[in-house]
Amino acid sequence: MAAPGWEKIQEAHRRIAPRIHRTPVLRSATLDALSGASLFFKCENLQKTGSFKIRGASNAIFSLSDEEASRGIVTHSSGNHAAAVSCAAAWRGVPAWIVMPRNAPAVKSKAVEAYGGRITFCEPTVSARAEAAARLQAETGAVMIHPYDDDRIIAGQATAAVELLEETGELDAILAPVSGGGLLSGTALGARHLYPGIRLYGCEPAKADDAYRSLQTGRLEATESSDTIADGLRASLAPRTFAILRELLTGIVLVSEEEIIGAMELIWERLKVITEPSSAIALAPLLAAGARSLFEHTARPRVGIILSGGNVDLRALPFK
Repeated sequence: MAAPGWEKIQEAHRRIAPRIHRTPVLRSATLDALSGASLFFKCENLQKTGSFKIRGASNAIFSLSDEEASRGIVTHSSGNHAAAVSCAAAWRGVPAWIVMPRNAPAVKSKAVEAYGGRITFCEPTVSARAEAAARLQAETGAVMIHPYDDDRIIAGQATAAVELLEETGELDAILAPVSGGGLLSGTALGARHLYPGIRLYGCEPAKADDAYRSLQTGRLEATESSDTIADGLRASLAPRTFAILRELLTGIVLVSEEEIIGAMELIWERLKVITEPSSAIALAPLLAAGARSLFEHTARPRVGIILSGGNVDLRALPFK
């Protein structure tokens, strides 16, 4: 299957620009010093619905014909895509049926309900989510908007990296979280078009390392369930996203739970913004080993970091 090209990414950006925020790019001299790099944080934690997911969801839902949209939307998600689909469906004036795992953070399920999404909870496994969504689709006749295995989603997510590079100019690399691979695939497609030599790293919890294993073995490796604190990174790659990442990605960096929490705490302290663990993971590799671990021959690399979301339960913070 062909990946969405530059024209589709530009089309997505035109479609969603009136509906979303063009999020800021923040800097921190302290985090630069700690990492040994010049860091540029694309703050999708400040995006509508609290994450980058509204980019892909709004592109996909507003790409539908009136007949398709009138049947409603169904999807499955651990939280941020669920909220984004619920919000975009409300903008389109159509219902949204959402499958969420029982262990999804309450702050995320409450957001879905606030946007009008109709939640069905399921067991916290990848297969249970997919099976429950398939049943709902059969019962309702709604259109499936998959969280990442969809070219319209990938093209929408690509717009975050495009905006970042429009503001910063050429970067040595971009780091972003990886779960199902929609954000990272879109980032790779958009960034490589603008700067073919840019390095692209996915950041993944060591406790949910399916993308790392998939790229190592050359075949899709699944993680059926995980208890990583990065609740938004518990999905597995799809054939579509795997194919894009195999071709364009520089590598996957695994991050421990302690490193995720440490990066999250520093972002809160130094950037003064709220990020969830799944978002903070993109900074963690540069704090754990410094920029030299990824950039041996670049004295002070210019690195973009996509802070993917800020939906965190403030009553259950992991800081000691």
